[in-house]
Amino acid sequence: MDFETVMQELEALGKERTKKIYISNGAHEPLFGVATGAMKPIAKKIKINQPLAEELYATGNYDAMYFAGIIADPNAMTESDYERWMDKAYFYMISDYVVAVTLSESTIAQNVADKWISSGEELRMSAGWSCYCWLLGNRKDNEFSESKISNMLDIVKNSIHDSPERTKASMNNFLYTVAISYLPLHEKAVKTAKEIGIVEVKRDKKKTSLLNAYESIQKEIDRGRLGFKRKYVRC
Repeated sequence: MDFETVMQELEALGKERTKKIYISNGAHEPLFGVATGAMKPIAKKIKINQPLAEELYATGNYDAMYFAGIIADPNAMTESDYERWMDKAYFYMISDYVVAVTLSESTIAQNVADKWISSGEELRMSAGWSCYCWLLGNRKDNEFSESKISNMLDIVKNSIHDSPERTKASMNNFLYTVAISYLPLHEKAVKTAKEIGIVEVKRDKKKTSLLNAYESIQKEIDRGRLGFKRKYVRC
C-alpha cells in the first residue's frame, strides 16, 4: 500500500462526529475523524513500514499521524527522530498516544523519556511521563530501577500541583500506573496518591478536571487488577 492509497482509505473512514470529538480535545485541520479501531484492517495489511510512517506523520493530518504511530518501527527510530516527531506533536493526543506509545516499544525509551521529563516543556514532559506509563504497564518489573521509579514518585509528589496542565494529567497517570502495575512500589505509590489528593487540571473551553489517583487505584484493587500488565502497547 502506498501513501496515496492510505490517505484515501483514511479519508473514507472519517466521520464528522469523531472529527468534532478530536477537535474538542485540541486537534485541528487537517483531519478526517477516523476512529482508532477502524484503522486496524489497514494496519494489518501494511504491518510495519517506517518510510511510509514518516511520510504520513509529515502530513500534519491528525489521523495520518496517529496511523503513522501504528505502523512505525520503534527501533528504527533514533533519538533525533523522536525529537523531530515531538516537535510536530501539537497537542496531547499526539504527544502521549502516538509519540510516547511508539517510543515505549524502543530500546532507548527510558533515556529519551527522562530527557523529556526534565525538559520543562509541557508536551515533552507529558510524553515522558506517559511513556513510563506505557512501559510500566507492559514490561516486567525487573526491567526498571526501583530507586529510580521511587525518586520519580517523589518528583510527582513535590511538583504535580505546580506543573503545566497536561503534564499534571500524565503525572497523575504515572502515579496510578506505578500503584497498579509496578508491585515493588505499590505501597509507596498508594501513600503518595493519598498525600497528593485531588489534582485540578484546567482545560481550554472545557470545565476543570478533578483527578483523584487514590480513588482510581482503590477501584482497580477492588476489581482484582493489581499487577496488571498489557500484552501489547500499540493497537
